[in-house]
Amino acid sequence: MNLIVGLGNPGLRYQRTRHNIGFQAIDALASAHQIQLSHTDLMSQWGRGTIRGKEAFLVKPQTYMNLSGKAVIGFLSYFHLTYQDLLVIHDDIDLPLGRIRLREQGRSGGHRGVESIIQCLGTFRFARLRVGIGRPCGQQEPKEYVLKEFSEEEQTTVAKVIETVVQCVEVILDQGMLIAMNRFNRPDVIG
Repeated sequence: MNLIVGLGNPGLRYQRTRHNIGFQAIDALASAHQIQLSHTDLMSQWGRGTIRGKEAFLVKPQTYMNLSGKAVIGFLSYFHLTYQDLLVIHDDIDLPLGRIRLREQGRSGGHRGVESIIQCLGTFRFARLRVGIGRPCGQQEPKEYVLKEFSEEEQTTVAKVIETVVQCVEVILDQGMLIAMNRFNRPDVIG
């Protein structure tokens, strides 16, 4: 697996929102491994480098969330990669803030960015790392909630979970999916 895609929306307006936690994860991975996200083509901002001795692409699609599949399929095609090379990092309102869940495949769970990728690839058989952002309180609509920034109180947890995501990706590349799933999918692992 060497194509690591974090989902989000481009632009300053969305930069620190819950929906952009995938972008934040890519930025953290790039920083931790000195990978410059200096390319701005293929409908993405991206960089290429080495993580734990494995060549990796770090990608932030610039198509907006609901069209993420267009960027992913373009990237896979251009570099002659397959869905088996893909790991998608995205937010998940069904997981509490601070929790992550690694899966080898699965349906979209209502996430429109993941649904776009499934539609463009014609398969749901690609790995994803779901990052919990929690559910909205009260009557707030999920689509409004995901576009809000994390509160000051949540920032410490967000920083910890991003650090956990970086560690998880490193384990995937170094030791494989099964070991990473056994280590990071436990209920006691909270960022």
